[in-house]
Amino acid sequence: MPARACHVRKSGLITDDKMESIVMANPHPTTPDTMPATELVDTLPDGTKVKRRLLRMRACNEKDAKGKLCAGHLKRWYFFGDEVKRKFGENAEIYRCEHCKTLYLPNPDEAPRTGTLAY
Repeated sequence: MPARACHVRKSGLITDDKMESIVMANPHPTTPDTMPATELVDTLPDGTKVKRRLLRMRACNEKDAKGKLCAGHLKRWYFFGDEVKRKFGENAEIYRCEHCKTLYLPNPDEAPRTGTLAY
């Protein structure tokens, strides 16, 4: 009788016959083609882009000339210039990419983060 290869799992032994029928999960459920794009709101006179953030967005999704994703962290920006103050208000909630300096406005579906911390 020939020996059969077996794989050990927590639920017990699985033979090669059963191993072929197991479907593995897709590690990349969303491809870059299906990811939502951020809305370009405005472009400032100095060439800086102003976009609207996606829900729970934490990293920049701007692409450079080669098509490489920036992926810089979006940080709250308090010291913006007169042009931004005039367009979006004195106390606007503005985020800026730490690498490419693209500006992001908050998502309207997300709660504003302008309040003080309450313990």
